[in-house]
Amino acid sequence: MVTEKSGDQAPPMQPEALQLTLIAGTFVLAGGVKGITGMGLPTVAIGLLGMLMTPAEAAAFLVIPSFATNVWQVVAGPNRRRLLRRIWPMLLAISVATWASAGLIAGVGANRATMFLGLALASYAILGLSKIQMVVDRRHEMWLSPLVGAATGVITGATGVFVIPAVPYLQALGLEKDDLVQALGLSFTVSTIALAFGLATYGAFRASAVGGSLLCTGPALLGMFAGQAMRAKLDPATFRVLFFVGLLLLGGDLVTRALIFDGEAKVAQ
Repeated sequence: MVTEKSGDQAPPMQPEALQLTLIAGTFVLAGGVKGITGMGLPTVAIGLLGMLMTPAEAAAFLVIPSFATNVWQVVAGPNRRRLLRRIWPMLLAISVATWASAGLIAGVGANRATMFLGLALASYAILGLSKIQMVVDRRHEMWLSPLVGAATGVITGATGVFVIPAVPYLQALGLEKDDLVQALGLSFTVSTIALAFGLATYGAFRASAVGGSLLCTGPALLGMFAGQAMRAKLDPATFRVLFFVGLLLLGGDLVTRALIFDGEAKVAQ
């Protein structure tokens, strides 16, 4: 029997190719958000990748793209030394707490880690949509910064998300716009390095993960440059609302899926 070959139809995309495409697209999107807002790459990337893999695996993919984009953000600003003198207690506490807590994301079950991630994303979105304006008196920074850094480190170690409560705290310091963007870059850079060491300590950042993370850097930088070009053409207030609504929906989806999976596992027992 002779079978006819259809030359018009492309072969179906293999699962591995589809996953690589989705990962690359995730980092282009996450880089675009960072280019527009100065932050958001880890949050968006971890959130979306959390739908494809465990949070620990997603965090391993994130390390090099996050480091590269944040170093670029830090170097682009003029006031690194002055900012370091002001926020070093927070950065030191982030380093220690993230490294010490990385076993949470690497050691707990994937389902529970996904739930933690979803809760972190939803909490950050609710805080952003509430438009609560906090102000920190300069006199309280010396004792408050280490507490904020430690809390940020523990949450980073459990979820791979760097933003809570470091971002609201830095926004409350009354920094100028450019200084705030650079301070965020410093905080995220330190968090990324500490997370990488923590994941490596617990065996979740191996040589194979380094290769995958390195490949994701190009799409992230491409997205960031595109986002920077689009920044002047977008309404910041509208984009902010859409960004936080998207995070809220994403966080809610991750929590819901984790709860459903947990319920099914209990029924199966």
